[in-house]
Amino acid sequence: MTIMIIGLLIFLGSHSVRIFAENWRQQQIAKLGETNWKIAYSVVSLVGLAVAIYGYGQMRLDPFMVWYPPMGLRHAVALLMVPAFIMLVAAYVPGNAIKAKLGHPMMLAVKIWAFAHLLVNGRLGDIIFFAAFLVWAILAFKTAKKRDRLSPPAPVNTSKMATIATVLLGLVAYAVFAFYLHMLLIGVPVFG
Repeated sequence: MTIMIIGLLIFLGSHSVRIFAENWRQQQIAKLGETNWKIAYSVVSLVGLAVAIYGYGQMRLDPFMVWYPPMGLRHAVALLMVPAFIMLVAAYVPGNAIKAKLGHPMMLAVKIWAFAHLLVNGRLGDIIFFAAFLVWAILAFKTAKKRDRLSPPAPVNTSKMATIATVLLGLVAYAVFAFYLHMLLIGVPVFG
């Protein structure tokens, strides 16, 4: 579990710079240049994510159960993940009304994903893993909304087609992940 926690600290730590050290971040961008900053940030993030995922896999080999979630909660998770995938896609499709309305749909998607997975995972390592992401998403969303209040983003022209495409892509991504990739990558079937 230690490896997973180290990975989480690296990954979520790098993603928390805007929460806790925005001035330092701006200094580094000025010093290194935006491109070099993004490269360094990406490398640190990817290393942290890889270590966290490896550690998560290792933690699952020797689990410590805190509680045994009822099987019925799996249905709630499957349902909660539908809007999470749509919001995740909304973060990247330009001109969609979902992003315009929510402002930071990726952080909301992470909140839903983490909360949903806390409902159905009773191992200590799972609780630490998903709770860490939930706490990060709550803090990151709060910080982003504060930045928006201080410097409101420019209004975005939205289109129905972009919004429809966002929803459809989110549903397709959900279906592919739920019916195929979750079992392949995580080793746990979503349905069944």
